[in-house]
Amino acid sequence: MAQVTVGLVFGGCSGEHDVSIRSAQAIARGLSSGANASKYRVLPVYISKAGAWSVGEPAQTMLDQGVAPAETNGDTLSAIDRLPVFDLVNTVDVWFPVLHGPNGEDGTIQGLFTLMHQPFVGSGVLGSALGMDKIAMKMAFAQVGLPQVNYLAVSRAEVWSNPCVFPKLCDRIEADLGYPCFVKPANLGSSVGITKATGRSELEAALDSAASYDRRIIVEAGVVAREIECAVLGNDNPKAAALGEISFHSDFYDYETKYANGQSQHTIPADLPPQVSRQIQEMAVTAFQAVDAAGISRVDFFYVEATGEVLINEINTMPGFTATSMYPMMWEASGVPFEELVDRLVQLGLERGGAWG
Repeated sequence: MAQVTVGLVFGGCSGEHDVSIRSAQAIARGLSSGANASKYRVLPVYISKAGAWSVGEPAQTMLDQGVAPAETNGDTLSAIDRLPVFDLVNTVDVWFPVLHGPNGEDGTIQGLFTLMHQPFVGSGVLGSALGMDKIAMKMAFAQVGLPQVNYLAVSRAEVWSNPCVFPKLCDRIEADLGYPCFVKPANLGSSVGITKATGRSELEAALDSAASYDRRIIVEAGVVAREIECAVLGNDNPKAAALGEISFHSDFYDYETKYANGQSQHTIPADLPPQVSRQIQEMAVTAFQAVDAAGISRVDFFYVEATGEVLINEINTMPGFTATSMYPMMWEASGVPFEELVDRLVQLGLERGGAWG
């Protein structure tokens, strides 16, 4: 049986570049281990922070080193001037875009593969775009009746406006949401750019910071709740894994807490009443289908233990695969070891093919 060549795309032009490299390292090991070693050939494709692409030996060196190199003037060339994927169309059988955040998880690279009629792992253009933009995502969740925390959508234009408009915006946020509240760029992941505001000065600074990352911003009311995550795997008939719970000592689950060893604790399976666990798993599948996700997603929830209420937080259509990432750990606890998980993901990508509508 001929080996399947997997184009492993990693790095990317986002604040989650380093996380992407670490995720790609784990996936490359998984595709090169055990029964997968004879089944797959991994072809690394690295995208620098400036958008320059490299393939083969330079990309493999980058994958082995695991650290992004210093950018050079040459890296400022347009990505389209150095886009080797077109030369690899007849070489690669399926693409695995291990890219987190904008320009990788938002439907852009999925659109490129779709135009080339190439199969790839994960959601298509629509699912990726909806899963990336927190405002559009929450609108999709609302359409299928999934309960959520109160939130307001804000634009950069409102934040970086004249001195008369900005105070009124802050007044509205205080009146509708109160404190504490969380200010987030709508199109970033890994908790990049998220700030907890407990008063007016913090709110103003948080809005200004979020506006520097994205023109679309979401502000959410704070809630006292346990943070529960659910891994979903599949295409048209997705399945939910055992649930995981995250606990931490910082103010919230920020970037440093998420990716630094020892900063957070994971409990899998989460210690929840059986009916709550089933409810969250069902809601996770509903969310997956609401945004038209495919292959892989992690869905995050708030469980308000005092009232028994479950609120959906967000969906991540390309979750991390680092040593501290919950997605593979939840499937491991559900009887799907890492090597089998990455094999299934590649097969799901091949199953869907390149015909993304």
